Amino acid sequence: MHRTPRAHAHPLSLIAILTAVVVAASGCASGTDAVASGANFDFVSPGGQTDILYDPPESRNRIGALAGPDLMTDGNDISLTDYADQIVVINLWGQWCAPCRSEADDLERAYEATKDLGVQFLGINVRDPQRDKAQDFVVDNNVSYPSIYDPSMRTLIALGGNYPTSVIPSTLVLDRQHRVAAVFLRALLTEDLQPVIERVAAER
Repeated sequence: MHRTPRAHAHPLSLIAILTAVVVAASGCASGTDAVASGANFDFVSPGGQTDILYDPPESRNRIGALAGPDLMTDGNDISLTDYADQIVVINLWGQWCAPCRSEADDLERAYEATKDLGVQFLGINVRDPQRDKAQDFVVDNNVSYPSIYDPSMRTLIALGGNYPTSVIPSTLVLDRQHRVAAVFLRALLTEDLQPVIERVAAER
């Protein structure tokens, strides 16, 4: 299916990103595994852009099945299918990541401002072999939405083979059919993210 992504951002080297993906994927398999499969979303970043909007809606593709253990609750799993007919904002983060700390308040404000529109935020905690440190990050930053605990980054298979999973933080906005409407390969401010969420939430 043809897509017409558009964006405005600083350039990134996709070669460097993809090289780092290989290194990261080979070097951090530890802890509880999460499960994901069946991706058909094919990430494209024209000109190495870091903000990509996939429009019109019919040009979008779905990510694969995404599920994994709840970071804060042993024995419970979280799945994208838990949020049927909701906008889902997926944020990849790690407690070791300084930009993740800087954007945490902004993401929380965007979540609080949009959750009544049928919006759910979902974090994916990556490359944190010590679960308690990741849990401390959530508590210390007053993050109220759930996160999947994925130290080995296996859930990210759902984002497709071309997604630059070494770029942390990064954020995806999924529409109500869980098609990818936007990708941000950088730390975000509330004013960056909230208008995009509101626009996608208004689509019917």
